[in-house]
Amino acid sequence: MLRLGGRGLWLGLAVAAAAAAAAARWVGWWSGRAGPRLFVPEELARYRGGPGDPGLYLALLGRVYDVSSGRRHYEPGAHYSGFAGRDASRAFVTGDYSEAGLVDHVADLSFSEVLTLQNWLSFYEKNYEFVGRVIGRFYGEDGLPTPELTQVEATISQGLEAGRRALEEKQTFPPCNAEWSSNRGSRFWCSPESGGVSRDWIGVPRKLYKPGAKEPRCVCVRTTGPPSDQSPGLPADANRGDLDHPNLGEYTGCPPSAITCSFPL
Repeated sequence: MLRLGGRGLWLGLAVAAAAAAAAARWVGWWSGRAGPRLFVPEELARYRGGPGDPGLYLALLGRVYDVSSGRRHYEPGAHYSGFAGRDASRAFVTGDYSEAGLVDHVADLSFSEVLTLQNWLSFYEKNYEFVGRVIGRFYGEDGLPTPELTQVEATISQGLEAGRRALEEKQTFPPCNAEWSSNRGSRFWCSPESGGVSRDWIGVPRKLYKPGAKEPRCVCVRTTGPPSDQSPGLPADANRGDLDHPNLGEYTGCPPSAITCSFPL
């Protein structure tokens, strides 16, 4: 059970495709499958895996799963027993297993937190049997998604798009290698795999300024060829790679063409 709590253009395309597929699956989960069983919360509460209980179920974002095959995790007295017989979506993100925390309220969660819920939903879809929906916050008495579930779905789509853009930016501007010591101070440098991005160029360290960020971060910038955002069919700019990107700045005291910048104490 899970715990609560790039390689160039091809990698970017692969991840983008995976994100699109995930989004399609996500939308598909809410569409009308023929005759899903509908539970009221009081009925679902009987499925806690105790003696005489009809089964061992839990709900996530209104979708009910039979977790009998994972009984050791969810049965009475087990670490995650609080999830059984209810929709405790919020606790999958917060880790708050108190009665106050084992609730389905997720409207105030961030993009990253809602994406965590999507990852958990993927986990249950893959590993456990879907058995129905619970009437309440996420599904109405007709079994159709409520406005709150529609908002969660929209947040997930936005989060997936934000993740795609972040990956694309990482491919263009891989993070620098960095180290600091009390004797030698700070050092930033670029290599063909810095930032975990394998590529056929090394680049030079530059400061990347992002709107809303308090401080710039060190990235490796390609120094040859056309800029990454060069539109097809337009004349290529000078052979300077991405050096002229408006959000980049040089490090004071570091030669512009150096692949390593050192800042002694």
